[in-house]
Amino acid sequence: MAKSLQQGTRVRWESHGGKAHGKVIRKLTGRTMIKGHQVSASRDNPEYLVETDEGRHAAHKASALGKD
Repeated sequence: MAKSLQQGTRVRWESHGGKAHGKVIRKLTGRTMIKGHQVSASRDNPEYLVETDEGRHAAHKASALGKD
């Protein structure tokens, strides 16, 4: 997967319930709270906020995401 994903890019990833599909909302480069959990993203170690097709949010590293 590309090192940098653009907002709106359709992606897929593995989740606890199997494969999930959605889109990139934005690149995270600082600590962020999502669903009560702290995401320790940084400029050197960014993560991506993604939204599932069902409207749920999660954060993942680029290496965990594949283009859908």
